[in-house]
Amino acid sequence: MAGEFDELRMRLDAIAEELADLAISRLRDSIDAGGTELPVDEKRLTRARRAVQKASSLLHEGPNEVWD
Repeated sequence: MAGEFDELRMRLDAIAEELADLAISRLRDSIDAGGTELPVDEKRLTRARRAVQKASSLLHEGPNEVWD
């Protein structure tokens, strides 16, 4: 039963990686434009990436670990 979420976890991991790449791109664009503060988009993208990583992690845990 643990393997039934493997495909979904892989997709979530890929989405998290895409979000990380997009956040890094936003940071680079800001630096190139002479910005000195984090772009608002980067903060939102990072929060979304963390949420997706958490979802992937929850699917990786065994059924007893999720509710403890």
